[in-house]
Amino acid sequence: MASIIEQCQVAPPTCAKDNNAKDFHPFVPKIAEPKDASGVQFALVLAIQVTLFPNHGISISFISHHVVGDGSTIVGFIKSWALLNKNDENNHDHEFMIPFYDRSIVKDPYGLRDYMYWEETKKHKTKISDIIVTPPDNNNIVHRGYVWSCLVKSEDVTEIIDENIMEYFGCAVNYREKFDPPLPSSYFGNCIIWYIASTNHVDLVGNEGFIIATESIGEIIYKRNKDEEYVLSGDWLKEIGAMSNKGRYLAIAGSPKYDLYEADFGWGKPKKWHFVFFGSGLLMSLSKSKDSDGDLEIGLYLPKTRMNAFAAIFTDGLSVL
Repeated sequence: MASIIEQCQVAPPTCAKDNNAKDFHPFVPKIAEPKDASGVQFALVLAIQVTLFPNHGISISFISHHVVGDGSTIVGFIKSWALLNKNDENNHDHEFMIPFYDRSIVKDPYGLRDYMYWEETKKHKTKISDIIVTPPDNNNIVHRGYVWSCLVKSEDVTEIIDENIMEYFGCAVNYREKFDPPLPSSYFGNCIIWYIASTNHVDLVGNEGFIIATESIGEIIYKRNKDEEYVLSGDWLKEIGAMSNKGRYLAIAGSPKYDLYEADFGWGKPKKWHFVFFGSGLLMSLSKSKDSDGDLEIGLYLPKTRMNAFAAIFTDGLSVL
């Protein structure tokens, strides 16, 4: 997954109107796959591309390797870059610009520093996208549950699915504030865990699908938040591999807690923020709306037939809530 910020002062390019995911790919930089050499793995960690649209504006796109940091780190980088580029001396958000690197502050009673996570992921062939995350509150749980249930229902419109098959929902959670003492929000690196909710397909496509989806997500978050041993022992890492092998899971990227519409590079705030999806995995992006504090922007990458079914189910469901 990559991201694009459009800095357009007039009408946006045609692809931004049509919302065809593949049309955005030329505006996203390429990043080579990691290579092994003499027992050491080499990887490019960040690529940035700026594209000029004559008489329209520009887009700034970036793609990063997760080894550099999680979503909180990447968002901090983007906002710091924008602030420096704008050269706004009156901005008082400079503390956010200074990254915190000290790893010794992180308590590690189970020795996870020595846990060879990349070896574990090779066994499961897990692919984890860059995800901008934050601990979900009640509203976020409801949003996720509603989209999950609508998405599963939309698949039933386009094909026949075994009603007993399991459906999985995964979201990463920023764990900085949960340490004792808490890590600063500017901690540079990865500090996330995964929560994975599951339920039967037949439960999600029924009349109570929205309620069941929301309860499943809420229950797993409540359960895991109280299980310090589960978090610190790294058992959740194994669950990621198990979930990926099941093949039927929805992973969430983004959070309304991180407002990238605030990233002003000196030309005004972005006209549009996009997550750009690659591959065949089922991902959902969630971000704060540009125009309203109470609204959300939801992104999905689906075939047109299923997207139309999802949109109809989503809209109809809102009318009766």
